[in-house]
Amino acid sequence: MDFASLIGLALAIAGLFVGHTLDGGRFASLFQPAAFAIVVVGTFGAVLLQSEARTFRRGMHMLRWVFVPPKDTRQPRSREIALWSMTVRRDGLLSLEQFMRSGDPIVEKGLRLVVDGVHPDKIRGLLESEITAFEFAERQAARIWEAAAGYAPTIGILGAVLGLIHVMENLSDPSRLGSGIAVAFVSTVYGVGLANLFFLPVGNKLKAIVSDQVVQYEILLEVFHDLASGNHTRLVEERVASLLARR
Repeated sequence: MDFASLIGLALAIAGLFVGHTLDGGRFASLFQPAAFAIVVVGTFGAVLLQSEARTFRRGMHMLRWVFVPPKDTRQPRSREIALWSMTVRRDGLLSLEQFMRSGDPIVEKGLRLVVDGVHPDKIRGLLESEITAFEFAERQAARIWEAAAGYAPTIGILGAVLGLIHVMENLSDPSRLGSGIAVAFVSTVYGVGLANLFFLPVGNKLKAIVSDQVVQYEILLEVFHDLASGNHTRLVEERVASLLARR
């Protein structure tokens, strides 16, 4: 559990509500279902319109990483690399076949290429393409939150305009003016607040997590190149050190 994310979100919400109440506002006045529907549903509708369905689903699935980050694989991966190096030194490249069921497609492909005796430079080129495709797909998914941050304030203004239209339609009935004005202003609060206190921070955090994963894959790429080249001693140890240094 990433407690920093939980504390940050709690502080952001608390700052908004405490500031509102200190200024004499009522806590309940910020809860407007109509404004919430306009901003949230409208924002995600716009994001879905611009994205492929699988990219949108992946981005929504990645949201949990903000609060429960992916398992840190650096320590177990470094032990695996050391075991690969020792096994190759003792039994040759074909002995790596026993490690090919790792559950990670990129790792499995790298091991398979090494076992098949593919030229080291070819291995590097193939894995670079694989990592680039992985990074592109993951970054596109993470960017749906940046897109949401871009649309939300504008849709909040749209909600404000709709609220004012409701006010203008009911000028003859003062009892109905309050709800329209509330929707107008709270829609703007929802749009700007969600964009800057949630959507944008989520997008930035997800991109940082993806970047860290890509760096780990790039280190693995060099490990596979070293193993295929016969450099499975000191150089591999340096790769392990680089992997563990990513904190």
